Amino acid sequence: MRYESAVDFAAIEAIDMHVHYETDTCGHHAMPQEYIDASAAYFKGGERIPSADAIAELYRGLNMAAVMFTVDARTQLGHLPNSIDDLVAAAHKNNDVLIPFGSVDPRTGEDAIVEAVRQVEELGVWGMKFHPSLQGFDPSDPQYLPLWRKVAELGVPALFHTGQNGIGAGMPGGGGIKLRYSNPLLLDDIAAEVPDLKIIMAHPSVPWQDEANSIAIHKPNVYIDLSGWRPKYFPESLVRFASNMLADKLLFATDYPLLTPEKWLTDFEELPVKDEVRPRIFKDNALKALGVK
Repeated sequence: MRYESAVDFAAIEAIDMHVHYETDTCGHHAMPQEYIDASAAYFKGGERIPSADAIAELYRGLNMAAVMFTVDARTQLGHLPNSIDDLVAAAHKNNDVLIPFGSVDPRTGEDAIVEAVRQVEELGVWGMKFHPSLQGFDPSDPQYLPLWRKVAELGVPALFHTGQNGIGAGMPGGGGIKLRYSNPLLLDDIAAEVPDLKIIMAHPSVPWQDEANSIAIHKPNVYIDLSGWRPKYFPESLVRFASNMLADKLLFATDYPLLTPEKWLTDFEELPVKDEVRPRIFKDNALKALGVK
């Protein structure tokens, strides 16, 4: 199954750039159950693993598209991810609202590069998702440069988790997850050395928000998605720059199902963001990051 988009980008009101799909039609989850349970307790949300059809129905009702993905952390977790092929098939079934990103485990070396090529060229994914803390790697390590160069060559963006981790929160030792791998400064090395790679830093990067702001302002190829935190908790510096220096770099994103679009939108309405900037955050910037315009 190769994904072909049928999203009417002119008609939709927004693109949610960060939505999780962490199971497959065989019932295999992206992570061991204890990590899923811990994240559900941390975020205190509703249904932790909705079906792709349920995700599509939600966003169809909101007149939005959604970028949907999982994370391949097989080396760190000793657990295979849910099927990317299955995810792509589910997105294609709902291709009026869902856009699939792929994922590979950088720690698998050359195999990660081969699989990234397959996912983009054969499956038709529109981007690649990485989670340095969950996958247990330093993205600035030169050994991963061939992967970043290949993703850039394939012409799709790379979405990296940054900042605080809900995954592993409350587990002994945080589930073995090391927060330092999610410092956005590690991505600045990639942005400088692979300037053709579009990088999306996922989440307000608490406790490193000033670093994230600086990178996004300095590097033309870097964006920030606004997922994982209710806007009422956004760092002050992020809100302050939203209407000016970061107006073309911020992307609407929720972290659904961990955070619902309704809660995010209600909070965002109260932020002091200029009216003329809001359409950029909701859709225009995402179209550029995705290469649609």
